[in-house]
Amino acid sequence: MILLRALRHLWLDSGDVHRALGREALDRLAAQVRDSERRHSGEICVCVEASLPLRYLWRHVRHRTAFADLAHERALELFAEQRVWDTEHNNGVLIYVLPVEHRIELIADRGVVPHGGATHWQALMRDISTRFAGGRLEDGISQAVDAVGGVLQSRFPALGTDGLTGGNEEGELPDRPVIL
Repeated sequence: MILLRALRHLWLDSGDVHRALGREALDRLAAQVRDSERRHSGEICVCVEASLPLRYLWRHVRHRTAFADLAHERALELFAEQRVWDTEHNNGVLIYVLPVEHRIELIADRGVVPHGGATHWQALMRDISTRFAGGRLEDGISQAVDAVGGVLQSRFPALGTDGLTGGNEEGELPDRPVIL
């Protein structure tokens, strides 16, 4: 069983994600992130990875590290690689999606953590994971963007150059989902 699960990861690659989402879906998700970021000063970064890298799979096989733990560790690694931690107001959130495991991980920067709450994020992830299991990858990511955007909007409303709410036109992170 352990080996079969690891083999599923070896079978899938970024091409599978591109086929599952397609250009139009990626465009819609990018527009959704961009629209969300106009309503708050936070940054949302979506990363979709078809499967875990080999070094993570080796840890699963050799040390029996749970896939949930590996997915969380990988999300933390991508949080750093994508520089989500490096936003001006420390209010970036990484939405990491691992379709092969029907998993989503939300990693929030230190400015967001006190506002989201672990219980809130866990409930959100459970609900979205069921969408992934049902083959609705775009729907799940869209729901995650809406939920994260709602938290960011309530805690970090955008301020335009005139001091009024609105107008976060220049994002610090890419709006288009990063496919790995």
